[in-house]
Amino acid sequence: MQGMESLKEKDSRFILNTYGERELAFERGEGVYLWDVKGKRYLDFLSGIGVNILGYAHPRIIETIQRQASKLTHTSNLYLIPNQIKLAEKLVRNSFPGKCFFCNSGAEAVEASLKFARKRGKGRFEVISLENSFHGRTYGALSLTGQTKYQKNFVPLLPGIKYTPINDFEKLKSKVTPQTCAIIIEPIQGEGGVNPCEERFLKAVREFTKEKDILLIFDEVQCGMGRTGRLFAYQHFGVEPDVLVLAKGLGGGLPIGAMVVREEIADTFQPGDHASTFGGNPLSTAVACEVVDILTSGNFLEKVREKAVFLWELLEKLRGNMEGKIKKIKGIGFMVGIEISGSAKKVRRKCEENGLLVGTAGENVVRLLPPLIVEKTHIEEAVKIIEESMKEVL
Repeated sequence: MQGMESLKEKDSRFILNTYGERELAFERGEGVYLWDVKGKRYLDFLSGIGVNILGYAHPRIIETIQRQASKLTHTSNLYLIPNQIKLAEKLVRNSFPGKCFFCNSGAEAVEASLKFARKRGKGRFEVISLENSFHGRTYGALSLTGQTKYQKNFVPLLPGIKYTPINDFEKLKSKVTPQTCAIIIEPIQGEGGVNPCEERFLKAVREFTKEKDILLIFDEVQCGMGRTGRLFAYQHFGVEPDVLVLAKGLGGGLPIGAMVVREEIADTFQPGDHASTFGGNPLSTAVACEVVDILTSGNFLEKVREKAVFLWELLEKLRGNMEGKIKKIKGIGFMVGIEISGSAKKVRRKCEENGLLVGTAGENVVRLLPPLIVEKTHIEEAVKIIEESMKEVL
């Protein structure tokens, strides 16, 4: 393995600078830990931004990859792909009656949902999104993202996109016109600050969209796949969407995206309307099937909910000990935002120095997205490092 300085020099020389300076490079992972190229161990409470929900080197994931890779990794959607059909059935049986489209990422899945909505709209083309939302960086997904900082260098964006505050149903209603074809919502905003929707807001939106024949799209790229302690975040609220968008944790570390649409509107897409070369390939769908099986077996998700309660209890205790430096803890389950009086980036960097990987969501929110397999001892270790790090920089 090359040394860190050599890696950074070659990164600067050959890789486009879209991610800024990166101070760490990892060599291997096991369970909830990563080891960098210098041999230092880190407790991972970011999971590759919500991707590695089963941690690293999970034996069932490794076995599935090896078995499938030895047989077939890619054919084409010109042909039936048995693993793809198997995965679609698993997703539908665990969500609502419908059909699936597979792609390779969250942004691609959002793009598919946007095309789906506009075709179904039959001339209606406006889509309402939420302020502080994040739906991806491709043009359609970026247009839906309610954060100017991501959009400002790429205007003009798609026409017909409107933004409204989270949890304000009256403001949302005021944005609707006869041209509105869809409303897209993250049940819990991720990049925008880890902001959960209120149940009454989602229920009001659901009733309203049914009344007006407007498509309701839930983007669960980050908050889905067990992250909240339910397989899908919308299951906490008792509100089902017309379209469900998934990615990140679905692939257990491999790239995959999915769009699930209700049975009664599934014929909106016809041959030629949308496609993906790699989407739903035999390898990614084999692993995704294994991920769904693990999440839905026994009491796995019940344990996630129990461990999440333990994490929240420790974080609330920490908040009480930090003399106002932690404003609030927000999120659901293992999707957690710690809103602080200070720089979240400084806390993140100090946590890294102290052997813990965390993320940020905006200027003052430290984001936690631990693997769902963490144990209480890992949670105690993480909160201790967070406390030490905050005391050093806040």
